[in-house]
Amino acid sequence: MSAVAALGAVSGVIAPSPVSTALSPGVSASGGADFANVLGQGLANLQDTQTHADQLGVQAATGDLTDVHDFMIASTQAQLATDLTVTLRNKALESFNEIMRMQA
Repeated sequence: MSAVAALGAVSGVIAPSPVSTALSPGVSASGGADFANVLGQGLANLQDTQTHADQLGVQAATGDLTDVHDFMIASTQAQLATDLTVTLRNKALESFNEIMRMQA
């Protein structure tokens, strides 16, 4: 920490103060791990949805699919899931960039 303070003194940047590690009532210490798990599960679900749509697309192309509606539904679900994921990623990046632009 003294190296950060020394760097701040040289460059004119104020070193951040130590952050309290006390948690609010009802907040678990594994909150970051829970978020990572939810994010990972969401991406796995997106992959499963796209894989299912791809399988139905192959069946439709080879003539093995009995109901074309199943392919259209799966394809639309995969497209909507992908759009949602991309939108969430874009919003997260915008938020991160906005936080990085804030002055201390």
